[in-house]
Amino acid sequence: MPSGRTASPHITDNKDGTVTVKYSPTERGLHEMDIKYDGNHIPGSPLQFYVDAINSGHVTAYGPGLSHGTVNRPATFTIVTKDAGEGGLSLAVEGPSKAEISCQDNKDGTCTVSYLPTVPGDYNIIVKFDDKHIPGSPFIAKTTDDESMRTSQLNVGTATDVSLKITETDLSSLTASIRAPSGSEEACLLKRLPNRHIGISFTPKEVGEHVVSVKKSGKHVTNSPFKILVGQSEIGDASKVQVYGQGLVEGHTFEVAEFIVDTRSAGYGGLGLSIEGPSKVDITCEDVEDGTCKVTFCPTEPGSYIISIKFAEQHVPGSPFTVKVFGEGRMKESITRRRQAPSIATVGSTCDLNLKIPGEAGPQEMTGQVTSPGGETEEAQIIKGEDSSYSVRFVPQETGAHTVNVKYRGQHVPGSPFQFTVGPLGEGGGLAGVPAEFSIWTREAGAGGLSIAVEGPSKAEITFEDRKDGSCGVAFVVQEPGDYEVSIKFNEDHIPDSPFIVPIATQSGDARRLTITSLQEIGLKVGQEASFAVQLNGARGPIDAKIHTPSGAIEECYITELDSDQHAIRFIPRENGVHSIDVRFNGSHIPGSPFKIRVGEPGQVGDPGMVSAFGPGLDGGTTGVALEFLVNPCNAGSGALSVTIDGPSKVKMDCQECPEGYKVSYTPMAPGNYLISIKYGGPQHIVGSPFKAKVSGPRLSGGHSLHETSSVLVETVSKMAAMGGTFSSLPKFSSDASKVVSRGSGLSKAFVGQKNQFTVDCSRAGTNMLMVGVHGPKTPCEEVYVKHMGNRMYSVSYTVKEQGSYILIVKWGDENVPGSPFHFTVS
Repeated sequence: MPSGRTASPHITDNKDGTVTVKYSPTERGLHEMDIKYDGNHIPGSPLQFYVDAINSGHVTAYGPGLSHGTVNRPATFTIVTKDAGEGGLSLAVEGPSKAEISCQDNKDGTCTVSYLPTVPGDYNIIVKFDDKHIPGSPFIAKTTDDESMRTSQLNVGTATDVSLKITETDLSSLTASIRAPSGSEEACLLKRLPNRHIGISFTPKEVGEHVVSVKKSGKHVTNSPFKILVGQSEIGDASKVQVYGQGLVEGHTFEVAEFIVDTRSAGYGGLGLSIEGPSKVDITCEDVEDGTCKVTFCPTEPGSYIISIKFAEQHVPGSPFTVKVFGEGRMKESITRRRQAPSIATVGSTCDLNLKIPGEAGPQEMTGQVTSPGGETEEAQIIKGEDSSYSVRFVPQETGAHTVNVKYRGQHVPGSPFQFTVGPLGEGGGLAGVPAEFSIWTREAGAGGLSIAVEGPSKAEITFEDRKDGSCGVAFVVQEPGDYEVSIKFNEDHIPDSPFIVPIATQSGDARRLTITSLQEIGLKVGQEASFAVQLNGARGPIDAKIHTPSGAIEECYITELDSDQHAIRFIPRENGVHSIDVRFNGSHIPGSPFKIRVGEPGQVGDPGMVSAFGPGLDGGTTGVALEFLVNPCNAGSGALSVTIDGPSKVKMDCQECPEGYKVSYTPMAPGNYLISIKYGGPQHIVGSPFKAKVSGPRLSGGHSLHETSSVLVETVSKMAAMGGTFSSLPKFSSDASKVVSRGSGLSKAFVGQKNQFTVDCSRAGTNMLMVGVHGPKTPCEEVYVKHMGNRMYSVSYTVKEQGSYILIVKWGDENVPGSPFHFTVS
């Protein structure tokens, strides 16, 4: 507030993905409002606004365009001239670019002003009435680039190292797991400690006794299992973490910035680092001898970076930090080509899309529809050729990306809806000084402007070959190694999955000498340790390895020195699907990096080609109404299902399991086109993705943004299409659980180490199955034994090993019997 005091506004959740903020000002003057989500400022925060007294006779102004904006999008605000008397109103916008101003008189004593900034930076908005500045003028509006914020993340565990009395010497033949006091068990990594003993690394999350099992060929080694006691002081506490260093204040492009994270007195926990700013950065984390941890990153674009540091899932004191980076940006080279639609697809002339549909498909069972950029949908003609080939014929009336739907018996054929697609882009990266090549298909997209930009450590020479059949070949040559970002746009819009990252390795140098051995590319299992070896072949320098999981997280791998010329790289995969491993030597990718590995059995790993999506929500709907569609992964194995919706507003998304697979619902709040990307088991789109949904209706919320992203990620289980059939083939029992009678002392009390008993009489309750379960204070009980004595009379006995409160559930079929669930205490 102008006086320096602070106040809290009233926040109401609208239950539709938006919130309403209300504030009644008590002072006149310039106010600043912080709007944060999860402790981080949202884009545009802090927001400045000017408060004036009612009927003061002054001219006032309000609106988002006075405080923030986005490049190439109109920024708007309103000027109120009621009760101001006679006088002339003058407007000016000064800033890094010329901004076109338009002013519309609303005939009610107000006028709406909009201006279009084309370069990021601070703009001064001058509003004068009768040659005097109005209150608050000049206003300062911060304008950002629409693609300015890039987020980089790194998760590292600070773990306690515990030495174990193990006589074995060969680490590679041993496996280890740890069981927490709550009963949960997970794999852990064995490592050679600095004193050459063998130990384990783990992050304690619970207080109490943990049990470590070390096995060789499935059998416990000598002295296993081991017991480890964890005290309260060892559980991670973010408030005790200290961070310091120049890298948290300012930096310079292409220079390594660093800061120190000291977790020595904070217990053990996972350290999560995220840096958001104008460029992606490579974050590295290195243990220092004094027990602290040195974090380094190298920004490549100037501007403000936001660094969030979390320990054991909580922000450390002072996080998030804002860092100012000065200097020149990266080299960016771009090429734009007016793509004539190929000769068969110019506006007003007949266009053929040629397809091959194997099998005995008849043209009468196929349908084709074409949707133009303006949203007009027309039927297309299907013509049968030779060898199960078909032509979809239509006449485009406008330029832009057309969507061609081709269905056979009501289902999309593979690849439908056909839209703009891109080929494999520098798969596995490339070499400095050698052309990296890829193809782009624009046949189905009609005519339009295709632009390709390559941004990275050095200038790229881009060459472009038009192949006249609706595809084109692109090659680029760069001279410096590093990660290059390749952006491909059609008519100013990024194509699906753009920008792409292409790692370029150096042609010479020691990194080329390294080789990989014993890398298992398929058949790895979730929760089981995986490892491979790196041969240095005489090269000397630091090795760094990171793994990218299918859900998008980046995790460090453990690197162990086997001898002076060989290192082992080990990790434990946590999800099914395709993982990619970056292995770098002295900062450069080694030959073949990044390596792709598949986790899960062939039947378990998600196969995006077997996943289908259907439902009205993929086509569109109305604002404010929940739109639904189904994703059916039956027979596709298990994997991470990710659904991302890009459009004019954030959407409230929900994903629920159902017999057919997963039901996704979303509620759009603004009209326009929404792009729905559905991926399964890694980075691959499912058949037909991305889908384009056209939403109509009034704008209910969402400001001036044209591009908001909402996503949901589900770790699926393997589903078989036969599942529904199995359940439906169960016999229909005729029973009445209310007629069941239970008797015995085991229903009300029990003793540790003894057999506790009760009987269940179901003789008058019809035909069904008896289900009994006993759950203790932390885990299910050791043993439950159900014996049928004849005439539907059952004897039940159970054994418990710990004291505390227990729940006993007795069901006849799907229904609880009278009194169930029973509660009792073990003393």
